[in-house]
Amino acid sequence: MSTRLAKGGRFTDRDTQIGFTFNGKRFTGHAGDTLASALLANDQVLLGRSYKFHRPRGLVASGAEEPNALVELGQGARFEPDQRATTTELFDGLVADSQNHWPSLEHDVGEINARLARFLPAGFYYKTFLWPRSFWKHLYEPVIRKAAGLGKAPHPETRDVDRYEHFHAHVDLLVIGGGVAGLQAAKVAAEAGAQVLLLEQTAHWGGRAPVDGGTIEGMEPEAWIERTVAALEAMDNVRLRLRCMGAGVYDHGYVLGYERVTDHRPGAKGPRHRLWRIRTKQVVTATGAIERPLSFAGNDVPGVMLASAVRDYVVNYGVAPGARTVIVTNNDDAYRTAMILKDAGLEVPAILDARPMGGGALMQQARDMGIRVEPGRAVSKVLGRTRVTGVATCNQDGTGAMLEEIPCDAVAMSGGWSPVVHLWSHCGGKLSWDNDGAFFRPDAGRAPTGADGKPFVIAAGAANGFLKLPETLACADGAGKAAAQALGHGFAETAAPAAEVTAETPLEPVWIMPRNARPDLKMKAFLDYQNDVKVSDVQLAAQEGYESVEHTKRYTTLGMATDQGKLSNINGLAILSDALGTPIPQVGTTTFRPPYTPISFGAIAGEARGEIFQPLRQTPMHAWHAANNAAWEPVGHWRRPYCYPRPGESKHEAVNREINATRESLGMLDASTLGKILVKGPDAGAFLDMLYTNKMSTLKVGRCRYGLMCNENGFLMDDGVVVRLSEDSFLCHTTSGGADNIHAHMEDWLQCEWWDWKVYTANLTEQYAQIAVVGPNARKLLEKLGGMDVSKETLPFMAWADGTLADTPVRVYRISFSGELSYEIAVPANRGRAFWGKLLDAGREWNITPYGTEALHVMRAEKGFIMIGDETDGTVIPQDLGLDWAISKKKDDFLGKRAQERPDMARDDRWKLVGLETVDGSVLPDGAYAIAPGRNANGQRNTQGRVTSTYWSPTLKKGIAMGLVKHGPDRMGEVISFTAEEQDHTSETLTTVEARIVSPVFYDPEGEKQNV
Repeated sequence: MSTRLAKGGRFTDRDTQIGFTFNGKRFTGHAGDTLASALLANDQVLLGRSYKFHRPRGLVASGAEEPNALVELGQGARFEPDQRATTTELFDGLVADSQNHWPSLEHDVGEINARLARFLPAGFYYKTFLWPRSFWKHLYEPVIRKAAGLGKAPHPETRDVDRYEHFHAHVDLLVIGGGVAGLQAAKVAAEAGAQVLLLEQTAHWGGRAPVDGGTIEGMEPEAWIERTVAALEAMDNVRLRLRCMGAGVYDHGYVLGYERVTDHRPGAKGPRHRLWRIRTKQVVTATGAIERPLSFAGNDVPGVMLASAVRDYVVNYGVAPGARTVIVTNNDDAYRTAMILKDAGLEVPAILDARPMGGGALMQQARDMGIRVEPGRAVSKVLGRTRVTGVATCNQDGTGAMLEEIPCDAVAMSGGWSPVVHLWSHCGGKLSWDNDGAFFRPDAGRAPTGADGKPFVIAAGAANGFLKLPETLACADGAGKAAAQALGHGFAETAAPAAEVTAETPLEPVWIMPRNARPDLKMKAFLDYQNDVKVSDVQLAAQEGYESVEHTKRYTTLGMATDQGKLSNINGLAILSDALGTPIPQVGTTTFRPPYTPISFGAIAGEARGEIFQPLRQTPMHAWHAANNAAWEPVGHWRRPYCYPRPGESKHEAVNREINATRESLGMLDASTLGKILVKGPDAGAFLDMLYTNKMSTLKVGRCRYGLMCNENGFLMDDGVVVRLSEDSFLCHTTSGGADNIHAHMEDWLQCEWWDWKVYTANLTEQYAQIAVVGPNARKLLEKLGGMDVSKETLPFMAWADGTLADTPVRVYRISFSGELSYEIAVPANRGRAFWGKLLDAGREWNITPYGTEALHVMRAEKGFIMIGDETDGTVIPQDLGLDWAISKKKDDFLGKRAQERPDMARDDRWKLVGLETVDGSVLPDGAYAIAPGRNANGQRNTQGRVTSTYWSPTLKKGIAMGLVKHGPDRMGEVISFTAEEQDHTSETLTTVEARIVSPVFYDPEGEKQNV
């Protein structure tokens, strides 16, 4: 049985007892325990059930690589599924429950799947759930959905009570991993003058060195670690963070860190988790190595653990996973576990060493302690179901014939070590196969490179394949100096810390135990513990033609569990390699993707939840709008006034009043939400020529030009007025909802395609308040304010000028979206509200009337101006809207030009923009389709057009609409039928509205009013 030892435990405080519950049972542990060590101390060996077969599962590891011990943690607002017991620090009142079973952990109905295992091999679902076809919807899918997933999601009505935050850091060097390698690399680089940030995912510095033994500079590893940490803490240029994992490495030196700030102290002050957004010039990955399991029958029975994990629990927590532990290994490292167990007063009945000659000095030390060593032996199978009761031994070179049964209650296995290369690989670092160590290691000649083409990630210590303590420190010392040199710092020519460990003999790769295991043994030898992938599954995949490692992964689900194959991938690759008769390096590896271990959704969201999940953007005049009874309309993230209803006035009446007042005298609109993107640089003109369909490089300083922007597929995505500020500067106006997307679109092309062009862009939307002054008396109002000449001669249509109005610095654009005399005036955002007030005060003599977005839309429709999102839907090209005049014939290229030359884009029966007037003067339904004779192959009525914009026009006293109609411009005066809003769905007969095709320009077609 597993138990707490009478003494020992580097991390635990025996004087502090902590109470917690697991599956409703009350247990106690000590301060410093993890949930896993505390459960082991209470002989709770069975911790969960596997996903597919619901086989009993216990602890395998002691760290982030643990695949089995996933629990539901907390209750109510702090409930969280799929938390690793091995990385969960114990705290008083902790509540945990096991997962993936019913009705109980000990008695799980799902275990019947294990009895049916021979009928459920890899890929069975691809073959089984095809027939009969009708079963999918009514049987297969409901059952699969109910069985899918581990744990259960929090209740949808609960709200996380904890706080999360993002933190931005800029450093010279980021060192990931706080073992002896990371400490040494950080110390060397910091002494050279680099600004260093050191992250360690656990709560303790030093990694495995204190457990594995040896000496560093004549000291015990723990003493050396304490001295080094103290030295780093004393440096002003070093920051140290425990409980902070390096989650992912990305381009341009961008790294994500995931810090568990108060997980071990629920309710404590501060955020629960913190997501670090780090920009660094150099990265050192000192992430260590992970021990591999061995593949033998029954290697998943609770009580079978990694040898390194067994000694972790004994040394770090004073917990014995078993009273009698059999060691099975292919390398010398596992002998350390045997000797630690013996020193703790525990029995080690035998060490089964798969190598014919066994180990070296460590083997001799074990024998000197009285431990039985059996070279050339293997485990045929583990005895027991919910916990280990013994092992059956056999010859490693045999088929599994039993030689002896050894009673035991724990098995410590070691199949060698694999460097943690995940972070190295995230950003393109390549690997090479190390035959001696039987692992993939970073290839220094193919390191991740930055924008300058130079390596910016350096692997150190065990993460670089140097597993022995002396070579680990030497490698780390060199990594720290290399990083310092890359940063331009000199460093002292000092030697790496001297270290001593007992010499080891080489391991012998063992991928299946025994080597020629019978099929029945392979069917119980597990590779992926969580997903129940066995040796036989990978061999079956190869037999069925899945030769690519990525295909095999998906067919078998190998490495697709929450541990991302940390324990299973190398063994699985080796089994596939053997089945294909292909060397392991040629089989390759699967893709390493961030994050290294799962991170919480709360950390990803940070503080962006509740009211600030999607913050509402407000113009400088927002408070005035609210105080004047504005009815709001969402436009992207903005809230814009739809209209300003007066007491007793409907919205429709308010819109009509605003339009009439503007057309007859004077109106004003808050246009601050329009996107304003600065494009600057020697290549700015050429850049805009590629973005817009018309030519912008010929625009004169002081002038404006309307432009259309298409995506690479030729479809219209935005429009707006472009202003030339100077020879190398332009200001591009975009739609309100499109500013952020258009800015990102610009940056995408600049950074990915035209990276050598000298162009800078900046989104200035919120730096300016912009007010449209519209109507026949607009010029009179500005002249009354005084300060600059706004006459037709000085400021003609489509011109702009800087100046002063009412003692306010302004930029005035002579542009119109209403068809009236109009000026759009930009002022600094902090002066927008005051300038709005000055316009109101000065404009009272002309009955100045603020109007909202609906009046804006009606007036632009009366003039036949298009609106992105109304007349466009992602499938419309400029030619469909009669905007051929805005497409330059002088340019060689622009985004979308070639796409618009495709046959489908150039066909003569595309729907084209027209105006529409109902025969009875009513308003057409928005989005109504124009009916055409006949039906299509699906039995649906044919259509020949649709309504894109439709309004009641108070100016024209009738309903007007714009729409896209087949051959529309050639059918002027023709009456066609549109679907009515109200339909009798029980009848085959459609209710329709008759409308006449007319010009889309309903008001002032000659443009006389806007050119006054």
